[in-house]
Amino acid sequence: MRMYDLIVKKKHGEALTTEEIRSMVKGFTDGEIPDYQMAAMMMAVCFRGMNEAETLDLTLAMRDSGEVIDLAAIKGVKVDKHSTGGVGDKTSLALAPIMAALGVPVAKMSGRGLGHTGGTIDKLESFPGFTAELAKDAFVCNVNEIGMAIAAQTADLAPADKKLYALRDVTGTVDEISLIASSIMSKKLACGADAIVLDVKTGNGAFMKSVEDARKLARTMVSIGQLAGKHTAAVITDMDQPLGYAVGNSLEVIEAIETLTGNGPKDFKEVVFALGTLMLQAAGKARDEADARAQMERVIADGSAQKKLAAFVAAQGGDFAPVFNTDLFPKAGIKRNVPARQSGYVHRILAEQIGSACMALGGGRETKVSEIDLAVGIILQKKNADEVRRGETLAVIYGNDEEKVEAASKIVQAAYEIGQQPIKQRPVVIEYIN
Repeated sequence: MRMYDLIVKKKHGEALTTEEIRSMVKGFTDGEIPDYQMAAMMMAVCFRGMNEAETLDLTLAMRDSGEVIDLAAIKGVKVDKHSTGGVGDKTSLALAPIMAALGVPVAKMSGRGLGHTGGTIDKLESFPGFTAELAKDAFVCNVNEIGMAIAAQTADLAPADKKLYALRDVTGTVDEISLIASSIMSKKLACGADAIVLDVKTGNGAFMKSVEDARKLARTMVSIGQLAGKHTAAVITDMDQPLGYAVGNSLEVIEAIETLTGNGPKDFKEVVFALGTLMLQAAGKARDEADARAQMERVIADGSAQKKLAAFVAAQGGDFAPVFNTDLFPKAGIKRNVPARQSGYVHRILAEQIGSACMALGGGRETKVSEIDLAVGIILQKKNADEVRRGETLAVIYGNDEEKVEAASKIVQAAYEIGQQPIKQRPVVIEYIN
């Protein structure tokens, strides 16, 4: 079949067949279909959309373009979690140890960050010696013995998606719901879990700016997962301000550890518990939300979740001592308070700007080869709906370069919108999709 004919077919709003989609994905991955033709197809999809069957077919074709991981050797119901990304999102660092402590095996493939902060792997490298490069046997063994492992994604995982996303990124075709959903789910399905739980962010610091768009994406991804035979559920969470108080790699690790000891921020704990509830239910470990929350509170209170994190770090070559003494993490040399310019109430914190400030400090990557400074970042002192007086500290900047600290301070100050009237804070957990 000719790619030209498929482009025309989609341009006229007709649905592509399973065979046509598989042939198109294979041809593009193998280099037989040129970029300009696939770019035309992606633009046609943006204008005409894809139905449920087409979206599933595209997802499975990209999943099958590379390795599909077999986790059958891992005992129990394997539940994977994915977040669409946000500022201060360190959820996996607290959630995975809690699940492991409750007997839900977490076999997770994660990537490095490209943007305002590092990814999960980068954050974990705050532990000296930690490695995410695990052989498959070691990966399986760690999950069976400890209850969790987090490894770097291999190049063989959904290579069609990598190639297609790179093309979409430069042709203005990233923001179509079916294309976003198939990109995420092709990788999740290739990772081999029995069930998938999704954290779909919405707000200023998220890719999906409106709740309506986040709901569409969540429903589409849940549909793909269910049609592919995986128990799939999602939660829509707020990203109209950073999650928790810490933004920056080692600072976020510290906040996750504080959460495992019962001292973490309320909003961050709420997101962890919402996702944990769905994971425990998917694994058949909890009767309802109250039961799930009681179990999670128990493993935090008795210290077993914190011990799971330490065992996981040690098993992957890291120094686990900072799990029990966070003062051992590297410290930035410069600390600067960002003062409020006026009195009032925090109406909004532009999360995307806070992320940009962390990037300016060196806490994120501009390119895949950029080096990250794991010690730098921002600790917010005020969040939405908080009262603030002029001159009071809004946030604290941690950096290692005076010029970068100065630039970041200006960005953070501008990110705070302060009004004169009190406001109510939006719930961090907005909606469940299951």
